[in-house]
Amino acid sequence: MARIVLADDDATTRAFIERALKQDGHAVTLAQDGVEAFERLSQTPADVLVSDIEMPGLDGIELAKRALTQQPELKVLLMSGYAEELERARGLSGAQVATLAKPASLDAVKAAVRALIG
Repeated sequence: MARIVLADDDATTRAFIERALKQDGHAVTLAQDGVEAFERLSQTPADVLVSDIEMPGLDGIELAKRALTQQPELKVLLMSGYAEELERARGLSGAQVATLAKPASLDAVKAAVRALIG
């Protein structure tokens, strides 16, 4: 079981992904944008950050950069429905960062998180 912070500005997508992660036994903390997610990560360390890339205020890539500076061992899964955003996210180096195209199935989300946490 991992402690996961999930950030997505779309409530339906957030609930869908939360359900997938909880089915795998993870503890999930929700955030509706990057700013809120960074606050959550600052208050309580997590094992994994799962975030949409395209969000108002603080996008998922900038969120990941800041979070990894604060918590270098954090695993990050960045998701987007836009190929150019996924390509931009691939610029983040390290084995602890993965990307996933949206829409993704529950199984794909679970598999991506499992791969990150080993």
